[in-house]
Amino acid sequence: MRTFGIVLAAALAGGLAVSPAAADDLSGAWATDGSACDKIFVKAGSRVTFRDNSELFGGGFVIDGNHVRGKATTCEIRSRRTAGAVTHMLANCASDIMLSSVQLSVRQPSPDTLVRIFPGMDGMELVYKRCPM
Repeated sequence: MRTFGIVLAAALAGGLAVSPAAADDLSGAWATDGSACDKIFVKAGSRVTFRDNSELFGGGFVIDGNHVRGKATTCEIRSRRTAGAVTHMLANCASDIMLSSVQLSVRQPSPDTLVRIFPGMDGMELVYKRCPM
């Protein structure tokens, strides 16, 4: 669970002008290494899933509306709040062994880049690239 929190703890750098991330803008498959998308994700019909051993090639997650899926964790976004260029979300997450609430703060400097920031931890952020699926 902590890994997914960090990976999302990620999701969601740069000093570019940014617009707040709307739910539709965030939907899709996101990977820490955009060049490894085909090694992390596979599309089965209309559903994007994780490949076996995908964690060997980087982290990632799939956002579908108010649902966020990682390799071992699923989250449902319960609330969103926008403050400037940052979208703050509160999500209920579940893995095979625990339930937890996770705060996610993201900014989207471009349509295919998502940056997870950690309020109170200056300089700590994770960058994700949207995977073409």
